[in-house]
Amino acid sequence: MNRSEMMGVFLSEAEELLQLLEIEFLNLEQQGESPQIIQNIFRIAHTLKGSSAAMGFEEMKQLTHEMENILDKIRNQLLPVTQQVVDVLFQCLDYLNGLKREIEQEGATKTNIDAIVQQLRLLGNGTEETFESKSGMLKSKKQSLKKWICKVRLSEHCEMKLPRAHLVLHHLKKWGDVISTEPELDSVIEESNLHEVSYIVETNGDSEYLEHSLSQLMDVEAAEVAPFSDENLALADAFMPRTDADKEAEQQNPIPGPDSKEEKKIGQTIRVDVEHLDSIMNLVGELVIDQTRIAQVGNLLRDRYASDETIDDLELISNHVGRLIGELQESVMKTRMLPVERLFNRFPRMMRDLSRTLHKEVNLLLEGKETELDRTVIEEISDPLIHLIRNAADHGIEEAEVRKKLGKSLKGTIKIRASHQENQVVLTVEDDGAGINAEKVKESAIRKQLITAQEAETMSRQELIQLIFLPGFSTAASVSDISGRGVGMDIVRNHIEKLNGLIDVETRLGEGTKFTIKLPLTLAILRGLLIKLQETTFALPMNSVIEIVRISHKEIHSVKGQAVVKIREKIVPLIALHDLFGMPGGRRKTKHVFIVVVGLAEKRLGLVVDELIGSQEIVVKSIGSYVGQVEGVSGATVLGDGSVALILDVTGIFKAANNLKSIESKLLDVREG
Repeated sequence: MNRSEMMGVFLSEAEELLQLLEIEFLNLEQQGESPQIIQNIFRIAHTLKGSSAAMGFEEMKQLTHEMENILDKIRNQLLPVTQQVVDVLFQCLDYLNGLKREIEQEGATKTNIDAIVQQLRLLGNGTEETFESKSGMLKSKKQSLKKWICKVRLSEHCEMKLPRAHLVLHHLKKWGDVISTEPELDSVIEESNLHEVSYIVETNGDSEYLEHSLSQLMDVEAAEVAPFSDENLALADAFMPRTDADKEAEQQNPIPGPDSKEEKKIGQTIRVDVEHLDSIMNLVGELVIDQTRIAQVGNLLRDRYASDETIDDLELISNHVGRLIGELQESVMKTRMLPVERLFNRFPRMMRDLSRTLHKEVNLLLEGKETELDRTVIEEISDPLIHLIRNAADHGIEEAEVRKKLGKSLKGTIKIRASHQENQVVLTVEDDGAGINAEKVKESAIRKQLITAQEAETMSRQELIQLIFLPGFSTAASVSDISGRGVGMDIVRNHIEKLNGLIDVETRLGEGTKFTIKLPLTLAILRGLLIKLQETTFALPMNSVIEIVRISHKEIHSVKGQAVVKIREKIVPLIALHDLFGMPGGRRKTKHVFIVVVGLAEKRLGLVVDELIGSQEIVVKSIGSYVGQVEGVSGATVLGDGSVALILDVTGIFKAANNLKSIESKLLDVREG
C-alpha cells in the first residue's frame, strides 16, 4: 500500500473516530462520569493517536496523547468530570477536526496546538495533591507485579495491521512494562501477514480487565491473557521459533478462533474508493442508454417484419438484458447509499453549542436515521439542513420565560425526520416554537418592495408564507418582526432545487413550523417524461410532473392577462414552452392541446406541448461549460436513437414564466384560430 492509499484509509478512519468522539463527549456531558463512557473515549483517542503517529502527524498525535493523560486521571478517579473538563474536551475535538481538514487539503498540519495543550495540562496540574495522597497505595501495588502473555488477533479487514500492533503496544505500556513481542514489530516487513501478535507484559493489573480492555481496541478481533510461566507452554510457545513442519501442520489443520463466523463476515467487507463507484455508475448509465436503443431498434424491426421469429428472439433478449441492467443499476445504487445517520450525527453537538449560546433549552429528536440516501445528496443537503436547524433554534424556539407564559414546556423541541416516499427521500425539520406570522411577512415584503400592496391583497396565507424564500426578504429589522424566518431561505431553496428537490413550509402561529424537503434517491439516473416541441425532444423529471391532461382550446381563459385553465376545480396558469425557448411556429392548428402540469412546492404550472412520447429512465449528463447556463435547462440525456434531449429544469421554468410577457395573447390566438 503506497502513501496515497494509506492516507485515504487514515482520513476515512479519522472521520469515523472523530464522529464517535463527539457522540461519546455528548454522552459524558449528559450522563456524567461513567467508566464505560470514559473507556470508550480513551479507546477512540488511543486509536487515533496510534494512526496519526504511524502517518507522521505529530500535532494530532501530541494532542490525543495529552487527552489520554486527562482521561487516565478521570479513569483513576484523580480528576472529576466537570463542565470545564467537558468543554475543554470539546475544544480538543474542534482542534482535531481542524487538523484533519488541513491534512485533507494540504497533506500536512499547520495549526498551533500550544494553547489547547496548555489548557489540558492546567486541568491535569489541578490533581497533583490528590495524586500525592494516593502515591503510597500506588507504590504498594507496584511491589506485586506479575508477568502476563497477551495474545492479540487482528481483524482480517484491518488495512493498517502494523500501526494497529503498535497501538496495542502503546496501550499495554499504560498497564506496565512490555518486555518483548512476537513477532518483533520493528522487524516486520510484510504487514499483510501480520494476523496475531503476542506481548509479554509485567504489570499489577487484573488479567480479566486487561483482556477486556484489549478486546475493546479497534480492529482487535480477539484477545487472550494468561500468566507467563513454565507451566503455560501453550502461550509461551508463541515466543519460540516455529519450524516449517509446524507451519504446514497449521495450514492443514487451522484452529478456528472464538468467533470464526464473525471473522468471516468482517472479512467480506472492503473499502472502495467512491471514484470507482462513480465510474461504475457512469457505465451503468451507458448500458441504460444502449438497452433503450436496442429496444427501439427491436420495435422498428417489428413494424417492418411483423412475423419474423428472429425478431421475437431479439425482443426476448432485449427484455432479459433490460431486467439485468435494472438489477445492476439497483445494486450499484445501493453501494452508493449511506444511512442519513452519518449526517444526523453532526447535529447533536451543534444543538448543544446553540443551546448554550442562546441560553435556551432545546431537545433535539432524530428519527429515521437508518433511511438511506445517495452519498452525493447527503453531502449536498448538509448545509441547508444546518441552516434550517439554526433558524429553528435561534428564531423559532421562544425564550424560556415566553414559553412559560404561553403554557408551553420550558424546553423547546426540534424534530428532524427522514423517510422514504416512493422514489424520494423526505426530510422534515419541525419545531414547536412561535410559528410564522403571515401578516408580518406581508408587511415586511411590502416594506422591502418585494411585492406591491395590491398583489398582497390577492395572495392567500400560504402564498404569503412562501415569500420567506424570496431573495433579500429579511433584514436585521425584520428578523425580530417575524421571528427571524426568511434569513437566507432563498439560498436554502436554491440549493435544494439544484438537487432536483422541493422544499415546502407549514406553520401555525404560536404552535410551530415544519419544513419539508423532498429529494430524489440519486442524481445520476432518473425517470423522465419525454415531450416534443416541433421536432425537438425534451425530458421532464417525473418527480415534478403532477398530471397530464388534454383540453380543447375553448377551455383556455384569461385572468388578469394570464392564460389559465381550470383543472379539478383549480385554476392553473399556462405557459407555452415554445415561447419560453423562443421556438417560432410551435402552435399547431389542432382541436386539442396537451398540458403537462408541473409542481414546485404548492405552486402549479401547466406546460403546453406539441406531443407526448412517454416515460423512460434517463441518464443525467452535464451540458458542459462551453454551452453555459441556460434558464429552464438542467442537463442533457442520450435517447435510444442516439439523439440528445435536453432535460428541463422545472425551477428555472417557473422563474422564466414570471418574466415571460404576452403569454395569454399567444395562447388565445391559437384558441380563436
